[in-house]
Amino acid sequence: VIQEALKACYLVNAPLLYRAAHRVPFSVLKYAMTLDGKIAASSGHAAWISSKLSRNRVFELRGRSDAVIVGGNTVRRDNPLLTARHGGGHVPVRIVMSQSLDLPEEANLWNVADVPTIVVTQRGACKNFQKFLASKGVEVVEFDILNPRDVMHYFHDRGYLSVLWECGGSLAAVAISSSVIHKVYAFVAPKIIGGKGAPSPVGELGMVQMTQALDLLDVCYEQIGPDMLISGYLQPIPEPTPAIPSMDETCAIDPTFMPYESKIIFFYKTWDPYGALSNFSPHPIEILDESGSYTTWPSVEHYYQAHKFFGVEDLAALECVENIKSARSPEEAARIGRRMQRQRPDLIRSDWDNIKIDVMYSALKCKFATYKHLNTMLLSTAGSALVEASPHDLFWGGGREGEGLNYLGRLLMQLRSDLLGESSSSSETSCLAF
Repeated sequence: VIQEALKACYLVNAPLLYRAAHRVPFSVLKYAMTLDGKIAASSGHAAWISSKLSRNRVFELRGRSDAVIVGGNTVRRDNPLLTARHGGGHVPVRIVMSQSLDLPEEANLWNVADVPTIVVTQRGACKNFQKFLASKGVEVVEFDILNPRDVMHYFHDRGYLSVLWECGGSLAAVAISSSVIHKVYAFVAPKIIGGKGAPSPVGELGMVQMTQALDLLDVCYEQIGPDMLISGYLQPIPEPTPAIPSMDETCAIDPTFMPYESKIIFFYKTWDPYGALSNFSPHPIEILDESGSYTTWPSVEHYYQAHKFFGVEDLAALECVENIKSARSPEEAARIGRRMQRQRPDLIRSDWDNIKIDVMYSALKCKFATYKHLNTMLLSTAGSALVEASPHDLFWGGGREGEGLNYLGRLLMQLRSDLLGESSSSSETSCLAF
């Protein structure tokens, strides 16, 4: 019963967990297809594949999303409205991804009187059409290289929690290949349309054997009128289960900790009163690396960002590690690491999501063992909850309204508990990596 309840909690909070873990909005790919796997006839005609009941369900999905995204082909062929006509009071933003801006001047999406539209495109694409869109009140955002991952990182930074992809097969394939699609909703209608050139819901993924096919997780089947809705996850739901002591364990180690009466100490910028707790504080650490030698890193953030690329047999990954290590500030190290993670996800070590908490904890432990005054500062917070007050990072930080997971604060509280539990006569703490 407990496991079922826990799984239900994960499913309900899946958008937040994905967003916090991957720094992109929770993304759902939705499509309707015939029994023979077509999303339109050979002529391009697609109204309607699914039943009215299924279309009403789509309105509900839109009503639960921050944005609905389509590609240029969908705008040209279908001229959609992308509204949540039966999805309640919330109206999602409409996003169009178009590299060339080869789009019609007459389109329902350019009417922004009731629903805003954002067009994302390649930098420098068709400036005249950009001016036309601006005159209509459509926001245009340019990217140096237009790709789904960078676009999703951008909308993550704008605060979007969930995005519904209603694009054609070509863009769907690129989005899946970029690992930004987390869940799929496939409405299958009991119809056969045939057609050698009729489009399918997902384009070329480069797979040549059935053993390469992507399996859905937690698959659900639901009959909606004459149609069958098949849904499932392409990526497992991140489980926020690091080795953080429970409330009872913390109270047993630190008797001053009062869970219902404790003071909350916020920290974020390094110049804050408790800014030295931040992983961005300019305190170099010397720590044992995976090769067995001690290496000096300018800050915890330098160490953390570089370890995203450790062990990857690629010259670009090695160069990235060196660039991060030589970065002039923790902020610059973070920019390099995050940018490379967005632009070259293939360079990220395969086990990063599983070990990044351990990497951060190792660096924090070394930092507070090295600097006695920082150790004293951390211990002085005994009895208080520590919250990293980043408004943007919902994994390491607490978020604007406490919606973040606050792993940095929780790791610092774990370290504080470990230090309080040690004997005063314990030998000098050694800085060992994970």
